Amino acid sequence: MRPEVLYPLFADLSSLKGMGPKTLKYMENLLGGRRIIDLLFHLPTNIIDRSYRPKLQNAVAGKICTVKVKVVEHIPPKKRQQPYRVIVEDDTEQLTLIFFKVYADSILKNLPVGASKIISGKLERFNNQLQMAHPDFILNESDAAEIPEIEPVYPLTAGITNKMLEKFMVQALKKVPELPEWLDEQFIKEKGWPNFKNALLKAHHPNTINDLQPFAKERARLAYDELLANQLTLGIVREERKKIKGKSISGDGRLRQKIVEQLPFKLTEAQEKVLQEIYTDQASEYKMMRLLQGDVGSGKTIVALLAMLNTVEVKGQAALMAPTEILAQQHYETIAPMTETIGVKTALLTGKTKAKERKQILNDLADGKIDIIIGTHALFQNEVIYHNLNLAIVDEQHRFGVQQRLKLSQKGINVDVLVMTATPIPRTLVLSAYGDMDCSVIDKLPEGRKPVDTRVIPLTKLSEVIRGLEKQINDGIMAYWVCPLVEESEKSDLAAAEARFADLQQIFGDKIGLVHGKMKEAEKNEVMNRFKNGELRLLVATTVIEVGVNVPQATLMLIEHAERFGLAQLHQLRGRVKRGNQQAICLLMYGGHLSETAYERLNIMKQTEDGFVIAEKDLELRGGGEILGTRQSGLEDFHLANMDYHRHLLLVAHKDTQLIINKDKLLQSKRGQALRTLLYLFDKDESVQNYQA
Repeated sequence: MRPEVLYPLFADLSSLKGMGPKTLKYMENLLGGRRIIDLLFHLPTNIIDRSYRPKLQNAVAGKICTVKVKVVEHIPPKKRQQPYRVIVEDDTEQLTLIFFKVYADSILKNLPVGASKIISGKLERFNNQLQMAHPDFILNESDAAEIPEIEPVYPLTAGITNKMLEKFMVQALKKVPELPEWLDEQFIKEKGWPNFKNALLKAHHPNTINDLQPFAKERARLAYDELLANQLTLGIVREERKKIKGKSISGDGRLRQKIVEQLPFKLTEAQEKVLQEIYTDQASEYKMMRLLQGDVGSGKTIVALLAMLNTVEVKGQAALMAPTEILAQQHYETIAPMTETIGVKTALLTGKTKAKERKQILNDLADGKIDIIIGTHALFQNEVIYHNLNLAIVDEQHRFGVQQRLKLSQKGINVDVLVMTATPIPRTLVLSAYGDMDCSVIDKLPEGRKPVDTRVIPLTKLSEVIRGLEKQINDGIMAYWVCPLVEESEKSDLAAAEARFADLQQIFGDKIGLVHGKMKEAEKNEVMNRFKNGELRLLVATTVIEVGVNVPQATLMLIEHAERFGLAQLHQLRGRVKRGNQQAICLLMYGGHLSETAYERLNIMKQTEDGFVIAEKDLELRGGGEILGTRQSGLEDFHLANMDYHRHLLLVAHKDTQLIINKDKLLQSKRGQALRTLLYLFDKDESVQNYQA
């Protein structure tokens, strides 16, 4: 189905001259694919400027220079470990070429005495003599044109040199065809962008370091093409989804009304608005695919419960999947007591459910005796059969793979899917990772929630902090103490937590507990439950675990070496003490001199509790992959677009996509046909095939 004009770009790399099986394997490791297009989308990240062509007498040491020389003398090494030296000169001074571990025959052949050569490499001065170790180029005068004034430098891997890659790139670039223009003519004119082919050629032939910058016209054009392909694909998927028949679900409200009357608070306007969006989706004859964003403590769980009860009112089942047993248990403990009072059967199923109880749950689920099931990955295992699953809710979606979400939704026929996250996601990431879904946001917290008093304190005041903590705990306060992220290693994080726990235990005795990622789930749960029940008053933790147990009476959060955490992480941790109506305090303790970025992060935490403001700032400071965890989130791994710089272009591509789908839904116009080529170019074949007129 791929247009013939693209065939050369999708040919195998083995078709390139000099590409043997061994090199092909190295190239595949480097590029993540073995097609010509994979090579072409591998852009240079630096340049070598070979335009400096001085006489040797005037040459500046430390610079790369290209000079014309005559070979004077060979000085073979007297001992094995010594280098081979070749003396060359121009009409002003001599230069020593140095070679390590080379065959003398090849040097003699390449640099015969008396021959004139053009050499290029980095010049050094040692003992007041000019030297050049292993020149990058040694050519005859007649071949001087082969030395580029500006040489692109590419990211490499073991087994591939820059020279090899350049040789293959020259061949690949010759295969780039003229492609139909898929961008709006006026838009290109405004931006001053070249067409796709010229943009790609120029990107591989930079003249200055500025040509490598994300904002260079050629780079911006290529980035926009990739982002438009991404947005158009998601737009198409969304249009296709609108055709998928679902079940029209509209309960009579009897169960929901009873729950709302039980609540000790009134639903916020934001919750009411989001519920209306969800109910409308459920009532529609088409399948729901909705993302629900809500900050920590915004009341997503009650929204999820009411959506599930809407299904139960029409004799359907609902499943709520959480990423950890602690979180699943928390949801169960919140929901089950409420549903019990209205005669709705709710069960908990995790990997730790005992065999006998598990068997009973599976039987009851298959018979339709269980209305709401809450659990972990256990909910979509093969042996789990549902009687009539109508709604699948996935909490903290970014902690699951996309495939896991699908597996749960496939446990019934045309199941509605609601995805929830308490990690506020910046708009650009919502568009690129969840653009196929409708989006709801709970943007207001329940009334009565006081802002957390956030303070930034140097670790030099640690002894004062501990004295204050001792007083607070004696007054009945409960607290978390989060230990620093030491490095990308659980071992060192754990060591830091264990050391802090040992110090604090001498003061707080049996009132203190420790949780970390290396503990068995049962041990972890036991400590968490003891903290929740008030037996423990202080919980020391690393961040590799889910700290999100709902303990409204815990109102003090201490984060050690807060400067080592990302903004999103700090925001999530602070949210743990925002569960009740008491005044909460968060101490961000920093050590040593703060970098500019670290200072900005801590300052933002002091200034705002708005998760969406924090998320946008986090995106600026860290980039999208780290915020969502690219691998789990399904966030696209872009080749040409850099989300740290091209976010504004994603928003433009999103608007462009909306116009395209509104005007030319089936991509049949001249531009529409060109856009099909774009989708094939960026491997969006499935979307195009779904859209064949």
